[in-house]
Amino acid sequence: MDTRVTIAGVEFKNPVMTASGTFGSGMEYSDFVDLNRLGAVVTKGVANVPWPGNPTPRVTETPSGMLNAIGLQNPGIDVFIERDLEFLRNYDVPVIVNVCGKSVEDYLTVVERLADTDVSMLEINVSCPNVKEGAIAFGQNKDALFDITKRIKEIAKQPVIMKLSPNVTDITEMARAAEAAGADAISLINTITGMKIDIKRRSFVLANKTGGLSGPAIRPVAVRMVYQCANAVKIPIIGMGGIASAEDALEFIMAGATAVSVGAYNFVNPYSTVEIVEGIEKYLSETGTQSVRELIGCVK
Repeated sequence: MDTRVTIAGVEFKNPVMTASGTFGSGMEYSDFVDLNRLGAVVTKGVANVPWPGNPTPRVTETPSGMLNAIGLQNPGIDVFIERDLEFLRNYDVPVIVNVCGKSVEDYLTVVERLADTDVSMLEINVSCPNVKEGAIAFGQNKDALFDITKRIKEIAKQPVIMKLSPNVTDITEMARAAEAAGADAISLINTITGMKIDIKRRSFVLANKTGGLSGPAIRPVAVRMVYQCANAVKIPIIGMGGIASAEDALEFIMAGATAVSVGAYNFVNPYSTVEIVEGIEKYLSETGTQSVRELIGCVK
């Protein structure tokens, strides 16, 4: 029984990762989760300078999900390298750093700073719906996505994953643009833009008015988009969006994802990532499947 997968030359002991923004850099969860059991730790978004994020309130529950408008709050690349990467060196787990910015130059600065670190891959966040400058603008325009991907690839020392937004007319168009520009992999989906109104106060629940919808409510949309992209590009895909169990993760893999990321469900069950790893191992054993790689894109 073999749970290993490989993306852009990087081998992962299993296909289960953490979704950026839901797991910090693992410090908050290390009392609950043996990070060594994970396929990879994907960090929260990191910018060239500290970002305060959006005003509060910025999180609210919805049926089968949640809305967030955190706005990529983060301490900046200096603190991240000194604190977070130093912590992660204690574990035998690949580290994927999620990179965010408000301009192409912001992204390039962070990519350059990470060039000489032992980070395994970079996930470029061009799809956050809660940042007014940059981010989502790159993720909703195929030409802008092509340009930023190409420029990052020209200087990056690590393989590059472009994180795609579902808030577009045709997700395959964006996937093809990222592939054409040299992306080593793509990850999807980021959150779907949503809104909640407090009818008693007759006002928006979130200070940002809109937020990113995540959780089981978006999973069918995410599975569909992963399937579409898997049939549109040849580069590997990391699937995410409402994964709460091994069965959910296997859906994404069978739709064409090489690996998966667990996000909002970490807030419900901090043990969920390892439980999903164990569930995949059980499925392989019970079905006599020799390798999880046999399942990637098996549903046509």
